[in-house]
Order: sequence, then structure tokens, then C-alpha cells
Amino acid sequence: MKTYDWIVVGAGITGAALAYELVNKGCKVLLLEQYATPHNATRYSYGGLAFWSGTTPLTRQLCDEGIARHRILSQELDADTEFRELDLLLTISADTDPASAAASYTRFAIPPKLLSLKEACELEPLLNQEAIAAALTVKHGHIHPGKSTQAYINAFLRAGGEMAITQVVKILPKAVTTTKETYNTANTVVCAGGLSRQILKSSGISIKLYFTHAEMIETPPVDIQLRTIVMPVNLKRFQLEADSTKNDELWNESGLELVPPILDAGAVQFRDGSIRLGQISRAITDPHTNVDSKQSEAELRASIGKTLPKLNKLPGTWHNCLVSFSNDALPLIGLIPEHESVHVFSGFSNPLVIVPPLAQRFANWVFGMKDEIITKFSPARFQNLS
Repeated sequence: MKTYDWIVVGAGITGAALAYELVNKGCKVLLLEQYATPHNATRYSYGGLAFWSGTTPLTRQLCDEGIARHRILSQELDADTEFRELDLLLTISADTDPASAAASYTRFAIPPKLLSLKEACELEPLLNQEAIAAALTVKHGHIHPGKSTQAYINAFLRAGGEMAITQVVKILPKAVTTTKETYNTANTVVCAGGLSRQILKSSGISIKLYFTHAEMIETPPVDIQLRTIVMPVNLKRFQLEADSTKNDELWNESGLELVPPILDAGAVQFRDGSIRLGQISRAITDPHTNVDSKQSEAELRASIGKTLPKLNKLPGTWHNCLVSFSNDALPLIGLIPEHESVHVFSGFSNPLVIVPPLAQRFANWVFGMKDEIITKFSPARFQNLS
């Protein structure tokens, strides 16, 4: 029976990029994906590349490397990722002091500029000027996440990689069992995003990796033109992630909602004219929990309507997915302690800008190149703190 050098579990942007980099190193790689039609966080992502948002030397370096990779990816992968730069508009609610909001962003590599209400509405005419006091703005990268992922997969297959659509049942030290067959491998790396925790847990592997349920609306191409990416200045999702991991043991209980859900009302328009509106985030410990889609959609539309009233009645389809994260806002990358040959490449709560350089770094690292960044992201960092 054939033995692969690497099996990559999950074909979202993380798995696709990593499989591509590994096969380019000459590895025999099998990419496993559960769904023929993507239903993951990549598929429903805004597509934003927050290259300006590094707050430490490490994250600033990765953001710089990431935007440099994205600028050449279309040429390298021989496919259009739809890379572009847009104006990001961070809306400041009427009850928030604009100067205080601006001050909270001074720690970023490129601090956004404070705009008056008039300037903000000139930049984005669809804004409801009665709902905001002002806004911040900064240049923000953007790609089509689905097309970028498919470009990685196609390049991976052209380079000799293999792919199978099948559900992973269990990860063994030198094999991966799926609903179709068992594949032998020297190494496995789990890149399954929000499902990574469940896949590893079913294999008897405990790891400090978590997930939120994210909900959004996607419209078909529309005539309305949104000139900017619109997001609230005070994003609540990252606080929800921090609050939900204060007691790790609770994540082993099924069906618990650990903290109240949050809603960060935002919108982005893709090159084909479609718009993605979002998002609600919930920290519920069951990855397969049922969410009331009608209530969720109504809440999303009502919130969007306050800031961008022309968008809340557009035709659209409600979607939900899982978004992975760790409890220190950094990804988990590398060998899982006490589990021979099983690696993880997950926990990216805001992945698109930094996945390409980290996939390259991981591939170099497994071939013996020392990398302090990969070492810092090792899952062993939590073991060392316990």
C-alpha cells in the first residue's frame, strides 16, 4: 500500500496553501477534504488582508511577508486571486468618542486615520450619517478567498499532489482512517479550521484549540456599489474568543454556550458585485449545534440596516461555519506533544494575510530549517505553561 510523506487534513486556505508548499518541496502529499462543495470559514470569509494590523515585531513581520506573498500569488499559481487594495472604514458609533477610538488603534503597524463624519460619508456614500459619529480608515488588502484556495489546490495537483473527498474518522500515528479507506503516511497535519478540535479529540488527542460559530449573509451580484469595506471600530469577536477560553474544561462538555453571542455588523463587496454581510459569532461547544437561521438573519439585517440602510433588504442567503482560534490569539503550528508524527496548522482567527508565509515557513521547517516563528507557535507553548 502507498505511503505518503504527508497527509494534509482540510482543504480550506490553510490546508491548500500548506499542501502546495509541501509538494513543492518534493513530498508525496495527499490532501483530504470532507466536502466536495466547500462549507468552511474560507468559503464565507470577507476576504480581508489586514496587513496593517501587526501589533508586535512578530505579527508585523508576518503581515509584511503576507502582503508580499499575496502580491505575487496570482502569477505564481497561474490563477487570479482577485488581489486588490480597498479602503477599510471602521465606523465609530454615535455614543463613542472618536478621539478615544482613534487612540486605541495607535499600537498597530499602520494606524488608521481619523475621518470626520462628513469625510466618512464622502468616502462611503451608503453610510447612514445619523448612526455614526466618525470613522477610521486605512488601506486593506482583499482577495477572493474561494478562488485563492482553488488556485492553491489546482497548483498543488499540477505539481503531483493528490486529493480525496472523504471524511476523516481517526488519526493514527502513521495513518489516517476515513470513511472510504485507511491511508498510510509518515506525517499528518490537521488544517481543518473549526473542526480541528473535534477531529483530534476523536483520535484521543487533546489540544487547546477552539471554535466559534460564525453567521453571515451572502447576496447575489447587485447594482448597488459599496466603495469600501465597512466594519465597526470596536470588534467584539476577539473579546468573545478570550472570554470563552477562561475555563478550558467547559469545552469538553457538549452543547454549552459559554458566553453570550456578539454581532459585528460589517459588509464587503466582491468584484462580481456580490456582497457579504456579517457577522454573528457564538461560542457553543458543540460544532454541530443548530442555530435559528431566521432569527440570526433578522438580527444581521437589522444591525446592518442601522449603518448601511440600503443593504439590509437585499436578496441574500444565510450561511454559517466554524472559525478556529487559540486562547492567545496566535495560531497553533507544529508537532503535537506526545503524538508522534501528528502536527497541527490551525487556530488562525484572522488567517488570510499570514497563512501564505507561514505555510512556506512550515515546509522549510520540516526540512530542517530553523525557524523561531514556527517554534513560538508550537502547541507545546501551552504545555509549558501548565
